[in-house]
Amino acid sequence: MLEDKNQSRTSLSELGEFKLIDHLTQHTVIHHKDTVKGIGDDCAVIGQGKTQTLVTTDLLVEGVHFDLSYMPLKHLGYKAVMVNLSDVYAMNGMAKQITVSIAVSNRFTLEALEELYAGIQLACNTYKVDLVGGDTTSSTKGLMISITAIGEVEKEKCVYRNGAGLNDLLVVSGDLGAAYLGLQVLEREKQVFQVNPNAEHELDKYTYLVERQLKPEARKDVVQLLSDLEVQPTSMIDISDGLSSEILHLCKQSKTGCQLYEDKIPLDQQVISTCEEFDMDSTTIALSGGEDYELLFTVKQEDFPKIKANPNFSIIGHMTDEPDLIQLVTRGGQKVDVIAQGWNAIG
Repeated sequence: MLEDKNQSRTSLSELGEFKLIDHLTQHTVIHHKDTVKGIGDDCAVIGQGKTQTLVTTDLLVEGVHFDLSYMPLKHLGYKAVMVNLSDVYAMNGMAKQITVSIAVSNRFTLEALEELYAGIQLACNTYKVDLVGGDTTSSTKGLMISITAIGEVEKEKCVYRNGAGLNDLLVVSGDLGAAYLGLQVLEREKQVFQVNPNAEHELDKYTYLVERQLKPEARKDVVQLLSDLEVQPTSMIDISDGLSSEILHLCKQSKTGCQLYEDKIPLDQQVISTCEEFDMDSTTIALSGGEDYELLFTVKQEDFPKIKANPNFSIIGHMTDEPDLIQLVTRGGQKVDVIAQGWNAIG
């Protein structure tokens, strides 16, 4: 049958990444009982035994997810691994293996790919993960990297996005917003270089920000720390798309609301000073910046004494019984609806 040229078409930018995934996978059927969790969490969960297998994959595309004018290939390889390991840790599991597939154009030399793989190998050695396979193919333009990470978790310790309950505390590791600001610093330096290739680079005072962008670390340590503290999160997700987006994911899947407190959001001093310099609002950057790869999780109220004084964690809010009410309580006491403004790869 010939296609109706008058039939309406929907642009992908109208949907955005998450609605697109929901739309394309709405008719997906699970055929095997050992597929415990399919689409919709940080990892797929497979297996009926005491230990379950975790599987996650990410695709990074040149010009969309990274810019090689300021992203060294070794750093890119390292970061590409971190993006995937972070998802495994967000399920309260441990990563064991990765596969790496790349599509590469003929503008890249063997030495360039050696640099990329040096970063991948460094990540594997640092996090005790095995590179076990993958694929290589040609690309007509640019570089694409797809990494799949495989991990494992004890069945009773696996943490999903949908387990948060009424009055659970909302907790985040580390600090937020630095990776996004690091990107802004690098973009500014790129523009300066394009105007004047001989200009001095002024990156010294932004060291922490740039490092958080170019060489992030997945929070494997948090999984071990929670185990040592005997704290079992009720829900968890990693912060790749911005704090606001991740809170909305937890609330949507757990069918809860949330009260988030602006004065509790952890910010590094370099983030605060750079926001002032760039005339940006630090809370907006923390909410919408993304790529921090910290872990956001909920715990029961009775676990408060175990984490309250821990320097790795900040208690930034609590979950409520009103699923449609997800609010930021400002420093002035006003309540503002939280909306997703994080990274959107479609558009």
